[in-house]
Amino acid sequence: MDPTCPPECIYNLIPSDLKEPPHPPRYISIFKATVKDDMQKTKTAMKTMGPAKVEVPSPKDFLKKHSKEKTLPPIKKFDRNVPKKPAVPLRTDHPVMGIQSEKNFINTNAADVIMGVAKKPKPIYVDKRTGDKHDLEPSGLVPKYINKKGLKKNWEEVHKEFQSLSVFIDSIPKKIRKQRLEEEMKQLEHYIGVIEKHKIIYIANK
Repeated sequence: MDPTCPPECIYNLIPSDLKEPPHPPRYISIFKATVKDDMQKTKTAMKTMGPAKVEVPSPKDFLKKHSKEKTLPPIKKFDRNVPKKPAVPLRTDHPVMGIQSEKNFINTNAADVIMGVAKKPKPIYVDKRTGDKHDLEPSGLVPKYINKKGLKKNWEEVHKEFQSLSVFIDSIPKKIRKQRLEEEMKQLEHYIGVIEKHKIIYIANK
């Protein structure tokens, strides 16, 4: 539409191409050259793609036969007269005397014993009253289920089963089961108390 003509003008029936205003010139910083020079100065030559310039090998330095084989050192002449061990000291040689250490071994040993962790005693058994001591674990005298689970764990399992009983004991099987669990718990408590009380247990064959 021509802005110079009124809206009812006949010239406005044909659309006319509007001329777009020209774009302003692109902005270029005046410090572009300075920044570019600074980047080139600080950029290393082998930063990403290796050295900037690689020396081309000479055609005369081609790969030759046996050129990469390792060369052995020259063979040394063996001399039997060279002594392999230091000579034995003579009877007239005297050792250096009078060397003393300032370390206090008594205090050091006492500190090591006080600060050290006590060793756990190894379970043993004695076959006779005046017999020798033997290891208890490989002897076969201790049942395997005790070593595997432990008396306390067995007591916890029996106690859990005891707590799962019904409140009303109104039948003979329930009474028998309750009595059996109570006896097992008392027996396990007795064994636990004996083992915790005595470090060494004497086992006698009947």
